[in-house]
Amino acid sequence: MTTVATLAACSGSAPQPRPGSPGGETPAPAAERSWAGKDPSPAFPTGLDWFNVEHPLKMSELKGKVVLLDFWTLGCINCQHIIPDLKRLEAEFGEALVVIGVHSGKYSTEHDDESIREAISRYGLHHPVVNDPGFAVWRTFGAQAWPTLVLIDPAGNLVGGHAGEGVYPLFQPIVQSLVREFDAKGAIVRSPIPLKLNATTASTVLSFPSKALADPAGGRLFIADAGHNRILIADLQGRLQRAIGSGKEGFADGGPAEAAFRQPQGLALSGDGTTLYVADTRNHAVRAVALSTGEVTTIAGTGAQLDRMPADGARARETALASPWDVLVDGGTLFIAMAGVHQIWALDLGSNAISVFAGTSREGIADGPRRSQATLAQPSELASDGRYLYWVDPESSSVRRVPLDRDSEAQVETLVGTGLFDFGADDGIGKAAKLQHAQGIAFADGHLYISDTYNHKIRSVELASRRVTTQAGSGDRGWADGSPPTARFDEPGGLTAAEGQLYVADTNNHLIRLVDSGTGRVTTLALSNIAAVTESSSPGTGLQVTLPAQDVSAAATTVRVRFSTPTGYHLNGQAPSRLAISSSDPGVIALAQAELSWNNDSTEVTIPVTATFHEGSTTVTATGLVYYCRTGAEALCFIEQLRMTLPVNVSARGLENEVTLDYALPAVDQPRS
Repeated sequence: MTTVATLAACSGSAPQPRPGSPGGETPAPAAERSWAGKDPSPAFPTGLDWFNVEHPLKMSELKGKVVLLDFWTLGCINCQHIIPDLKRLEAEFGEALVVIGVHSGKYSTEHDDESIREAISRYGLHHPVVNDPGFAVWRTFGAQAWPTLVLIDPAGNLVGGHAGEGVYPLFQPIVQSLVREFDAKGAIVRSPIPLKLNATTASTVLSFPSKALADPAGGRLFIADAGHNRILIADLQGRLQRAIGSGKEGFADGGPAEAAFRQPQGLALSGDGTTLYVADTRNHAVRAVALSTGEVTTIAGTGAQLDRMPADGARARETALASPWDVLVDGGTLFIAMAGVHQIWALDLGSNAISVFAGTSREGIADGPRRSQATLAQPSELASDGRYLYWVDPESSSVRRVPLDRDSEAQVETLVGTGLFDFGADDGIGKAAKLQHAQGIAFADGHLYISDTYNHKIRSVELASRRVTTQAGSGDRGWADGSPPTARFDEPGGLTAAEGQLYVADTNNHLIRLVDSGTGRVTTLALSNIAAVTESSSPGTGLQVTLPAQDVSAAATTVRVRFSTPTGYHLNGQAPSRLAISSSDPGVIALAQAELSWNNDSTEVTIPVTATFHEGSTTVTATGLVYYCRTGAEALCFIEQLRMTLPVNVSARGLENEVTLDYALPAVDQPRS
C-alpha cells in the first residue's frame, strides 16, 4: 500500500486490484472472514491545508471509525461520478464512517486552496478534505489513479485500495462487515469528528452558472444556473423573464415550476427556436423544454449512469447516459458531449435513435477515424461552423474537430493540445500553444473562442492560421472588468457569441460576463427583474435565526421589523422583498398585518406593524425573502431566505415599549477583486 504510484489520467476503468484489496475478490459474508487489516496505516503528512474541519486531522483521533480516503482531482469526471456513492455510504453508516477527500490536483490551478474550496461548495461535500498539492498523501498511500479509494479499519489498520468507479457496491459490504465486527467488540466510536462547514447564508441570483446561450433572432439569453438546478431565460440585456425548474435537485418532468434538474450544464436551441435542449449532467439525461409553455420532457437517458455502451440506433429514452456535458443541434441531429465516457454521441431527433458518433471510450488524444481510432478526454462544450463539429477536451487541454458528415472514416483532428498531462498558458500557432483544462468553446467570424478555464482567461483560435491568442483575462483568479490584460475571471465555463459580444458563464464568480470580441473589453451583465425568477421560491427554507427573548410592556402597540445591509451593500429595489409575520398566540400579541413587502435601494428598511398586547408569552415569527446587492456592482445581488423567531414575554412590568425584530444582512465575499 505504500508503494510510490505513477501518475495516471483521470480514468473510470480500474486497473487490476492488488491481492487482498477490496477489488481483489468478491466480499465474503462477515461470518466467513474478517476484513480487518493487519498493517498500521501511515500517518497523514503534516503542513497541509484542510477544509470542513476545525483542525488538521490525525489518524490517532480517527480510531474507532472506518476511514475511507478518496483521492480525487476536481476536474475529473470519474471523481465526480463517485460522489453520490460516497454520500450514500455516509448516510448509511453515519458517524461510524469518516470519508476524507484527498485532493491531489492534476493541474496547477487545482492546487490552489480557493479552487478546492469552490469545488467543495459546488459538489456539496460535507466531509473533511485535505489539499495534497505535492502528492505527499498520494505517495504515502500508494494511490494509482483518479479516483483511488483506500479503506482503513477502526483499529487504524489498512484494509486495501481500489482505483476507479463502482464504489458503493464494492465497499458497502466491507464497511458493513467492519462496523459489525468492531461494534461487537465495543470498538466503534460514534461521536462526531469536529466538522466546520464553510457555508454562506445568502445566495447569489446565479449559483455556479455553467453555460450561457444567446439567441439573437429571438432576443433571448438562456442560462444554465447549475448550482440552483434550473434554467433561466432573460433578454440579451439581462432582464430576467422566467425560470424553468423548481430549483430543487431531482429528476422530474413537468411544468416549469414542477420539473427538476440536477446541475444542468449544456444548452442548445432548435432551428425554429421553439425548443431548448438541456444536458442535465448529474441526472445523466438530455431534457427538452417547450419554450411556449415551459414544459420539460426527457428525450434521452434513464436517470442512471450507463454501465454498457449502446447498440447503434438504440432508443434514446431507454438508454443510460454518462454525464452529458453539452448539446448542439445540426439539422435533425442533436450531438451530445458524453464527458463520462470520453465520446460524442448523436441523437436523431426524428426517430429518437441514439448512437456513438466519435471516440472509442478510451481516454486519450489520438486522432484518426472518428469511431474506430480517435480517443477523447472528457469532451465538454461543442461548437460548429456548419462544416466541422468542434469541442474542447479539458483532460488533455485540447481543441478537437471532426467533419459533420456521417462518413465513418471521417478523421478527428487535434488543433491545439499534445497530451493528457501537457498544459500551460502560451499563445502560439496550433500545438505550440497551450491551454489548461479549457471547458468552453464558441464559433464566430472565423474564430473559435475558448474559455480557458484553469487559466482564468478567454482565448481565441483563428481557424485560417490556427493562431491562438489571449482575448481577455490577466490569468489571475478574481473579478474585475476592464481592458483585456486587467480583466479577471474565476474558472469561466460555457460561452456563446452574439452580435459582437461573447456571453461567458463566469462560473465561480456566479456571474455572466460580456467580452467585446473586437476589443476584448470585459464588462459584467447586470441581471434585472430578479423577482421574475424567484416567485416560486419557498420562504423559510434557508437561514434559521432565533433572536434573544424580549420582555415587553402590555401597553406596547408596535412590532417593528428592521433589516440593515453591511458596508458596501444596499437593498435591491428591482426585486420586492417580502415577509410573512405571525404570532403563535394572537391572544397575547395580535398583529394588524400578516404580510410585509418593500422595494427600495437604501441601506436599511424599518417597517412598523400595529399590534395589540396582553399579558402572556408568545413567539413572533417572520419568514420570507430579502434582496440586496453590492454597491457599485449591481450585477451581483443576493437573496437571503430566512426564518426569524423571537420569544416575547408581555407583562405590566415589561421594560420595552415595542417588539423589535432586527437583523443585519451578511456580507458575502464574492466576487473577489
